[in-house]
Amino acid sequence: MIISWFGHSCFRLESKDVSILIDPFSKEIGLRPPKIKDNIVLLTHLHYDHADTKEAPPETKIVNGPGEYEMQGIYIKGIQSYHDNSNGAERGLNTIYVIQAEEINICHMGDFGQAKPEEHQLEEIGDVDVLMLPVGGTYTIDGKQAAEIVNQIEPKIIIPMHYKLPDLKIDIAGADKFLKEIGLKAETVDKLKVTKKTLPQEEIKLIMFQM
Repeated sequence: MIISWFGHSCFRLESKDVSILIDPFSKEIGLRPPKIKDNIVLLTHLHYDHADTKEAPPETKIVNGPGEYEMQGIYIKGIQSYHDNSNGAERGLNTIYVIQAEEINICHMGDFGQAKPEEHQLEEIGDVDVLMLPVGGTYTIDGKQAAEIVNQIEPKIIIPMHYKLPDLKIDIAGADKFLKEIGLKAETVDKLKVTKKTLPQEEIKLIMFQM
């Protein structure tokens, strides 16, 4: 599987003949959005910086919300969560996605805003190989909270997202606080190629994407 990051919370997962795009954003946020050419698009919530699908081809399957989905050999579970720490009263709902492909479990937390996951959410998330989680605070968990969630989920690979980038027009913090809290040396990549055999078995690996 090849994982690419386009900034903010937007990733592309390429698995054999299937391509999945998560949280495509509007160019209004200041970053260059990807061209949608994927079989499946996952939306964690419908804010403009996570759900710009107007250029999606008609054959693209768009998934928005909790549930269990199986498409083209890919299993996807959407888990309801909150965009804030007030049961959604401030910013509404958020969907956590767990994607199973090529014997790899990937968890994308979306704009997770709860102080910590509830026990039933952790059970639904299950064992995670690759964890993508927001670290920029303001609208989501911050770096310290994100590091605590990493300790709860215990993934093999961590990919921080939803943090300040030079051209991003959304007022959130950078990744520095998270990097200090997590205390791991990051491996910087353009794209991440991962297979079941190459997953780290002992130490957690921290991945940062070049932009």
